[in-house]
This record gives sequence, structure tokens and C-alpha cells, in this order.
Amino acid sequence: MTNKTIPLKIAGVGYSLPETVITNDDLTKLYETSDEWIYTRTGIKERRVVSGEQNAIDLGFEAAQKALERAKINPDEIELIIAASSAPPDLYPAIACHIHQRLGIKAQIPAFDITAACSGLIYALSIAKAYIGSGMYKKILLVATDNNSRLVNWEDRSTSILFGDGAGAMVVTEAEDGIDDIIAIDIKADGNYGNLIELSFDGKNCPLVEQYEEKPKGIRMNGRGVYTFVAKILPHYVENLITNAGLKAEDIDYLIPHQANIRIIQAVQERLGYSDEKVVTNIKYYGNTSAASIPIALAESVEKGNVKLGTTAVLCGFGAGMTWGGAIVRLREGIC
Repeated sequence: MTNKTIPLKIAGVGYSLPETVITNDDLTKLYETSDEWIYTRTGIKERRVVSGEQNAIDLGFEAAQKALERAKINPDEIELIIAASSAPPDLYPAIACHIHQRLGIKAQIPAFDITAACSGLIYALSIAKAYIGSGMYKKILLVATDNNSRLVNWEDRSTSILFGDGAGAMVVTEAEDGIDDIIAIDIKADGNYGNLIELSFDGKNCPLVEQYEEKPKGIRMNGRGVYTFVAKILPHYVENLITNAGLKAEDIDYLIPHQANIRIIQAVQERLGYSDEKVVTNIKYYGNTSAASIPIALAESVEKGNVKLGTTAVLCGFGAGMTWGGAIVRLREGIC
């Protein structure tokens, strides 16, 4: 006798962005650069950043509310919350616990964070699929939220031009109609390349023992190394994800990639032979929002009608670790 895996439904998606816009021209007040220099190298024109007391928890809460509303699910029906973030305002309590409190959920359900950087949403979705597939939980809230603007070094032109803040959320449930919205999903990592992107949370040793040399503050990235690594791996990886699912590139309606660099997105697009209409990009306006990047791109493109529902899409991303992952998903009517 074999155990049948319970199918998963993507019931609703939502996103949230700060109101404050920082353009490339604004950045010329901080260091020597230009709109043309940044745009030609990254595809970014502007990014959103938090201001005042606003943080990743606020953005994640707003995105979660929208996803729950579109899924037509009351917060008290949620049985598990998973938050993906690499730029939380605090190491603990977990963002997921803050979301639990903000939503006013009365039940003492599990809530935890994961750190897979910009691959966070794919990792969270993979975990949720396993939980729902086993029958352990029926309704799960996923939140991907980051406020990178608090963690970059604003004197470092090479990294600070790239990042923006934002949040995306997804509600996944047991699919009562028996149709699994996750056609295929895969996650990977290679710690041998961990030094390509780093962010330290340094403290100090006990004053009674030998101290250590503190690392530089802010996000540190070997831009050329990251591009070389991802450009070599990601196009083939996405192609294999589709093939291993028994599909062809032409069977996929949309590519919704992590918005890190327009050149990397174009490399995957060219490998699959996709037209611009099939590839979702919003990096021009939001920059790299880390874990939030994929769900923001998904929710916004559906909301604006750029992605039609009743279709299939490849979600793919990569991040510090190095981590990467991809999912082929069905986009049902009503998710946004």
C-alpha cells in the first residue's frame, strides 16, 4: 500500500511596498554615479525603501493580509506560518511570530523563519508542499519580506545601488479538487560559494577572553563572482527543471524569476527561447527585494493583468549561500 501525497492549491497572493522611492539620480547625492551607469549594468532605475519606524514586519503583515483576503481565508484558519527573510529587523522573535500576533490569530500555531536569502520563497513553498502533502497541515501562510536598505552599506556603491525593500505573501492549502498547483519544485545549495554574498551579525566575545577581528558591516558581495556563478548554473537548471517535469519550454506560459540583475534574467530567457511577453520583470522599479522579489513579481503581474490566470509559470531564484531553486506552478483563477 502506498501513501498518496495530498495535492496543494495556491489560494491567494499579495504584496506590499514602501512608499518612499529612491531613484538613481538620488544616489548621485551619496557617491559618484549616474542613472546611465546603474541602469546599463543592472536594469534598475529606482527602488523602494522603508522610512521612519517601518520595517520588514510591517511590510510582511500588509502582504499577508492581502493574500488572505484574496484566498478568502480567515487568519484563524491558518495552521502554520513560515516567513522567509534575510533582512529581518530582529534576529528574534521570528518575523513569523510577529505576523501571528499582528493577524490576531488566537490559536497557538507553529510559526518560524527560514533564511535562504533571495531563494527564500521557493524554499518556503517546498517546505509547505511537504507539510500539506503529508496531511500534517491544510492551510499555510508563507511570507517573504526584507528591508535591505537598513543592512546595506550606503557608502558602497557596488551593492547599495542594487537593493530595495518589499514583501510578498502566499496562502497555500490542501487542493480539494485533487489538482496539484505545484507541478514540480526543487531546491539546492552549495556552501562552497558562500563567500560570494555575506552579511555578518557580529557581537563581541566575553570580555574575559580573547577578542576577534570584527567583519565589515553591511551586505558584502562579489558582484562579478555572483554573476559568473549564476549565469553558468541558472539557465541550465531551469531548463532541466522543465524537462524533468516531462514538459517542454513551450509548455510554460510565463517565467517569473528573481529580480536581481536584468542580464541574468535575459540569460535564462535566451536559454528557453522566450519572448519578452513571457518574462515578468519589475527590477526597473523595485531593484532586488531579496526573498520578496518573486512573490512581488507574481502578485503584481497578475494584479495588473500582465500575467493571465489559468496558466503555468516557472518561478526561479538564487541567493546567498549559495542557494537556488525553482517551481513550476499552476496559476488558478482567483489567486489575486
